Amino acid sequence: MAGTIVASTLSDGTNSTSTTNCITGSAKAWIAFNSNTQTTYGSFNVTSITYLSTTRYQINFTTAMANANYAVALAASDSPTVATFFVVDNSQLPTTTALTLYSNANNRLYYSAAVFSS
Repeated sequence: MAGTIVASTLSDGTNSTSTTNCITGSAKAWIAFNSNTQTTYGSFNVTSITYLSTTRYQINFTTAMANANYAVALAASDSPTVATFFVVDNSQLPTTTALTLYSNANNRLYYSAAVFSS
């Protein structure tokens, strides 16, 4: 049976929140992947990851974002002796259909990214 449920508040009997918080506060896309093989460990709203170069990867969205003004949370695994950072690639601005990521180290194996948008 298909249908629509309209509610302004969700509650478990003890805690409650506005349905707006669930809609605008949830990740619109996320991915966890291996940088060596581009193997995806898990994802949501991501069709594929494109290897661009040793330290650059493009995350392609299944459903486009409403606009390119979204927030991104990133993480990368790290060895004890090498500091690393993982950022949105400034040379390739985010679009509604893809996000390009950059790492300063090519020996990281595990990356993850989450995209938040209204």
